[in-house]
Amino acid sequence: MNAQTLFRCSVAIVVLATTGCQQGAHPAGGPPPQPPAQVSVVTLVQQPVTLTADLPGRTSPYRIADVRPQVNGVIQKRMFVEGNDVQAGQQLYQIDPAPYQAAYDSAQAQLAHANAELASAKALADRYKALGSSNAISKQDYDNAAAAELQAQADIESGQASVETAHINLIYTKVLSPINGTTGRSITEGALVTTNQTTPLVIVQQLDPIYVDIPQSTALLLRLRRELASGQIKSSGNNQAPVTLTLEDGSSYETIGQLQFAETTVDPSTGSVILRAVFPNPKKMLLPGMFVTARIEEGVSENAILVPQQGVTHNAKGDATSLVVTADNKVELRVIKTERALGDKWLVSDGLKVGDRVIVDGLQKAQPGATVVPTEVAPTAAPTAQQQ
Repeated sequence: MNAQTLFRCSVAIVVLATTGCQQGAHPAGGPPPQPPAQVSVVTLVQQPVTLTADLPGRTSPYRIADVRPQVNGVIQKRMFVEGNDVQAGQQLYQIDPAPYQAAYDSAQAQLAHANAELASAKALADRYKALGSSNAISKQDYDNAAAAELQAQADIESGQASVETAHINLIYTKVLSPINGTTGRSITEGALVTTNQTTPLVIVQQLDPIYVDIPQSTALLLRLRRELASGQIKSSGNNQAPVTLTLEDGSSYETIGQLQFAETTVDPSTGSVILRAVFPNPKKMLLPGMFVTARIEEGVSENAILVPQQGVTHNAKGDATSLVVTADNKVELRVIKTERALGDKWLVSDGLKVGDRVIVDGLQKAQPGATVVPTEVAPTAAPTAQQQ
């Protein structure tokens, strides 16, 4: 064996030894170790959040009057146009006044007759009184004359009452509007009406302002009161919270209303109480019976913790969870409690604290216990918290 052959064998031995060492460092067919996963995180902070509740509601008139006749008769005239506005005290109908005018004239004639009877009875009583003092007439005759005078006086009082009753009935032939408002469908001239009829002649409704009646569950009401009592949220006002509306077509009503009162009786069939808000309605855009969605401002949570929705998932039990990056860049799984949706965020009441770094991107690459490389991303502005 020459020197060149010996050199080639030495090189081959070195190469085989080196290859064997490299294969010993990595098992045959195994992947090389992966670098730490890159994830995006949001650092949690406390911030004030206005709490609201979105609840269905229905509009109702501010005032409503069913106009009915107070005397019997035939409608001679209708003195308004259906759908137009009328004023309180404005005449709406004229019922045939002829029989009531005759009754009034008759009552006045009876009163005049009673006045004449009183004058005669008084003159006779005065004459008998003078004669009685000289015993020119019997005491019985004087007593009869005095009683006749009193009876004539009573007849006058009765006649005055009859005149007043007849006058009232005559006035009632003019049917007036009791309130300012907008008229609806009406009966026509020639209709026979009675004082005891159940069907109104017309319905007058005041639509500016207008009410919105909103049912609220007692569970939500109780939770709100507990949060107010514990100081978790601050009240936005004593039954004067602002209310906004979303109409049936999805558009927003341009004017803000005010919560006027909350009913104190719970409806046993629905387990809810009625909140009533009042809204200006100068353009008559809101009509009675419309369905709307009312957003009520409940209060302000001064120390709310908000988590982006992409940083919240659910486990097999349905519990909300988040992946948190610890101080040594390890991934930790947290079971959390979410309260309300905030647009693209959740309001969290338990499981997370200020300063926690929640993974919002790269969740599929982050496993509990693994080391990651976090990159901070700026959180979006906090929306208004809504109770759906």
